[in-house]
Amino acid sequence: MRREDAVLERIAAIVGRRNIPDGEVHVGDDAAVLAPIVGETLISTDVAVLGVHLDGSLFPLEDLGFKAVTSAVSDLAAMGGRPRAAVVAVTSPPGTDLEELHRGIADAAAMTECPIVGGDLVRGTDVSVAVTVLGETPGKGSVLRSGARPGDVILVTGPLGRSSAGLRRRRAGAPLDDPLVVAHRRPWPRLAEGIAARHAGVNAMMDLSDGLGIDLHRLANSSRVGFTLTDLPIAEGATEEEALGGGEDYELLMTTNDPDRLRAIFFSRGLREPLEIGVVVRDVAHRTWRDQKLDPTGWQHQL
Repeated sequence: MRREDAVLERIAAIVGRRNIPDGEVHVGDDAAVLAPIVGETLISTDVAVLGVHLDGSLFPLEDLGFKAVTSAVSDLAAMGGRPRAAVVAVTSPPGTDLEELHRGIADAAAMTECPIVGGDLVRGTDVSVAVTVLGETPGKGSVLRSGARPGDVILVTGPLGRSSAGLRRRRAGAPLDDPLVVAHRRPWPRLAEGIAARHAGVNAMMDLSDGLGIDLHRLANSSRVGFTLTDLPIAEGATEEEALGGGEDYELLMTTNDPDRLRAIFFSRGLREPLEIGVVVRDVAHRTWRDQKLDPTGWQHQL
């Protein structure tokens, strides 16, 4: 049996940031202390569960920690924000390699520049990682999913289906370093793209965590509009079904009445050109793909 304090000391050594800004307090006290937020404050929480969000028979435990952080940070990207800090709460049964799990958490925190400033550990029956992220949107306000307007062009930041295709390939025996498998086990939040889109004045934005086929409906519901989907950018190696409903791509879905400005700002920052996939329409009931009604297609938890 491991003592809690000893485990926490080892975890703090893994996730603790060495260069902490003056005046801030991170891991080790009763609460973290941060410098004032610039602009609007963003807060989001995600929970990743072993066996639900990651197949433990196919992937190392590090990947669960990595995905937990990056999926939470992606919610900030979807608002055009930048991360400031995260707290992580882990539930696990006895014998779980908590150091391995937190190495994945630390990798994601370092790569997204989102320091882990605190958290909690508790014994439980399943391995789960709850991540709460705090972010900020300096300057203009955060981008909501409720601002799409009739006539807006709909775009995404990249081709879709890579994560779902990676899971399929891993189940078929592909190695962990297969590019599509990496897309599933180590997803990347589009932070730079989200900030660029906010600066370009997009009207609505969200991340594609559950699949275009359902997330596009969610954006339309929030904005009280319809849409005509005219193109589906399918990632190399993925199927149409995976691109439409696979989920966990974490590309950004955007609408704008000035797509040329959006492309120009992306180009000026060295970002991949966003892909046009459709148009927003006024009729809330009009939601089509290939001239046929598009029903919601994607990942939903059964609660």
